[in-house]
Amino acid sequence: MDGILDHTMIRVADLEESLDWYQTHLEYEEKDRYEGDGFTIVYLGPEDMHEDGAMLEITHNEGEEPDVGDAWGHIAVRVPDGELEDYYQQLMDEGVDDYRDPESCGGDYAFVKDPDGHEIEIVQRDPDAGALWSIDHTMIRVEDADEALGFWTRKFEYDEVGRWEADTFANYFVEPRDAPEEAMSVELTYNYDGRSYEQGDAWGHLCVRVDDLQDDWDQLLEREADDYRDPESNDNMYAFTKDQDGHEIELIERDLEADSLFPF
Repeated sequence: MDGILDHTMIRVADLEESLDWYQTHLEYEEKDRYEGDGFTIVYLGPEDMHEDGAMLEITHNEGEEPDVGDAWGHIAVRVPDGELEDYYQQLMDEGVDDYRDPESCGGDYAFVKDPDGHEIEIVQRDPDAGALWSIDHTMIRVEDADEALGFWTRKFEYDEVGRWEADTFANYFVEPRDAPEEAMSVELTYNYDGRSYEQGDAWGHLCVRVDDLQDDWDQLLEREADDYRDPESNDNMYAFTKDQDGHEIELIERDLEADSLFPF
């Protein structure tokens, strides 16, 4: 199994405020929407996003105020190489809060926050490596780097494609084998001080797009993945496992040419 990353899901307190923020500042457009009983799900992404690019799923549950926690770090979005300062200033001019500017990050990247406190890193990429503001990676924090790398490389057959080791922490990047440059990666952050993390509920899950839901699910169970929410319990439309730290990972079959992106 080496499915591409389909989306990252976040929960928000005010749907319209969040949609306005992402559509105004990141120029995202609504790709699909599902209205359920007491909740709404909306998929967002750049207008010209690549078919292997990842979307942002925004979930709003009526009456809930999501808690960010610290087990999830951020999503990173792309701007052209050499234009970080310009795009960060554009966000400032539009009224986005000045959280971590390029200068404070060595001129290599920057951070902002959305209305619910989800951190968004701005990274510089080759202009051909995905659409403007497309999702480059999602960062999660892990308590054991070896276990985390083993989870993704063994259970999902992802490759480690990069790492950064500092005095107090290390970052490891994993992605599907032979993934196109437009695809999203997972960044695993390991802090050496042995800290533990709180999941919160403002971050929901990562989603992996698979070819055959039941076959791939059975393969995960053979590799001793967590049997969290199997396909049968979800009417054979999707399934969920968890990594060793409790980050939820959805499996879904996706027909990109269908009228709706939702399988239900």
